[in-house]
Amino acid sequence: MDDAQLSLASQMMDLGRAARAGAEGLRLSDIETRTNALHAMAEELRWAQAAILEANAKDRAAANQAGLSAPLLDRLSLNAARIEAMAAGVAAIAAIPDPVGRTLEQWSRPNGLSIARVSTPIGVIAMIYEARPNVTADAAALSVRSGNAVILRCGSECLGSSLAIHAALQNGLKSAGLPASAVQIVRTTDRAAVGMILEGLGGAVDLVIPRGGKGLVERVQREARVAVLGHAEGVNHVYVHASADPDKARAIILNAKMRRVSVCGAAETLLIDRTLAQTLLPQIARDLASETCELRGDPAACALVPTMVAATQADWSAEYLAPILAVRVVDGMDQAIEHIDAFGSHHTDAIVAEDAEAAERFARAVDSAIVLINASTQFADGGEFGFGGEIGIATGRLHARGPVGAQHLTTYRYVVRGTGQTRP
Repeated sequence: MDDAQLSLASQMMDLGRAARAGAEGLRLSDIETRTNALHAMAEELRWAQAAILEANAKDRAAANQAGLSAPLLDRLSLNAARIEAMAAGVAAIAAIPDPVGRTLEQWSRPNGLSIARVSTPIGVIAMIYEARPNVTADAAALSVRSGNAVILRCGSECLGSSLAIHAALQNGLKSAGLPASAVQIVRTTDRAAVGMILEGLGGAVDLVIPRGGKGLVERVQREARVAVLGHAEGVNHVYVHASADPDKARAIILNAKMRRVSVCGAAETLLIDRTLAQTLLPQIARDLASETCELRGDPAACALVPTMVAATQADWSAEYLAPILAVRVVDGMDQAIEHIDAFGSHHTDAIVAEDAEAAERFARAVDSAIVLINASTQFADGGEFGFGGEIGIATGRLHARGPVGAQHLTTYRYVVRGTGQTRP
């Protein structure tokens, strides 16, 4: 290691030790103190609006000059309304039930021992994310609510914005009497810092959560020496069943694709039953065209909508995060499910159907973190699930799946109460 690398390694290890101390302070704090801290963090974000917007303007200018894509620029951009939404999100997390210290299950043994499984914080979470400054507030608030310290490592594109947000959050923590080290941020853009986090910072890090593109998630899953709570891309489908109500289908598809194209819950592929396609697909195409959405279809879809671009094999597994939708005409539910299994990412998939039995069959057969019946995929969001917010949407099968809220950032331990029992 050269001197610069040694200096960075020393800084990162110090950060890890401080986070561990902050985690202990949070673990020993009471519910009221954590709740007060969250309310204070929300108010500090409002007070810091001008400083946050000034930092964000610099980030956006640099991102424009670097040629950042339109979806990423949208995620990076802040305004007064988005900062208020950020603060309101922190306040919403303050309002949800505290997940720490809950008795999850309790039973007694014949020898008189009383055994309880009790929720407890995980410890220190490292959150690695890209051009989303709002994640700085979301991750910090969910970590505090669940009694965990968090180390934030944002993308270089939003570092200035995230530093301004972080300063406000730490002010809120301190005003409530909690250690500022419970929420820390990596202040360098040096990619070597990510590698050090993935190695665990000398045992300080208990869990790593990546939130970003496929490259980031794959790197974290490949290199991490600590537990990872990851997610795949949002290659999400809407399947219009033969029994679908046409008006309902049109409204759901338009919203699922176009409400906000840059979120991971946006629909990327439409699968439509052949029995409805001839009449309904041209109407859906007109709806989407009015919102300047490009359609890329299979031969059957292109024959019904001549303005549609022919889809390539790559389109079926694409997460566009843009006003582009892949379209395929299918011969029934079996083919729709086969398509989702082959090309989906197990994130979010929806069916539009009036046939309740068919809808339930789809929900059983499609093995995705979120399956919706007659609702837009844009509901793939922790806030919409009543979690107050989310730290991400997990697509794995262990520990947590779907929107990860504060209650999912806990583990458990056993508390055993006796009256003097000894084991024979």
